[in-house]
Amino acid sequence: MIKSQKDFFSGLMFTLVGGGFAWGATNYTIGTGARMGPGYFPMLLGIFLAVLGAFIMFYSLVEHTEDGEPIGKFAWRPIVFILGANVVFGILLAGLPSLGVPAMGLIAAIYALVIIASKAGETFVLKDVLILATILSAGSYLAFIVLLKLQMPVWPTFITG
Repeated sequence: MIKSQKDFFSGLMFTLVGGGFAWGATNYTIGTGARMGPGYFPMLLGIFLAVLGAFIMFYSLVEHTEDGEPIGKFAWRPIVFILGANVVFGILLAGLPSLGVPAMGLIAAIYALVIIASKAGETFVLKDVLILATILSAGSYLAFIVLLKLQMPVWPTFITG
């Protein structure tokens, strides 16, 4: 008897996703602890996630909750805004030449990502969002462009040429 629907189905999701990652990692060389192959980390992470999910499912069967913690309605708004923000980030960062969209660069892409993703929450304060976007842009510029010396557009192509 399931005593907590939320825990049971989240555990089931973890188990399935973890098992899928572990199974997918078998297509790569696993290696050993001393000489790790490209499939080593996904395999361990998948196994860990599947075991965690199994533990959560077991817990949902033995731990009594008052109302059974039913699953609530599906939160479409956060999913749409978070996924949409990531898609827009990718398009703005590299552009979409097939549709004639130029690369807008790292800074514009981060501002768009933060503004769109922040619309997923209950409250939206533009000043706070712009402060966060500025901090993330500066940090990303320092980490990826200055320190790691990655080659990616920072500013829109129509500005830099």
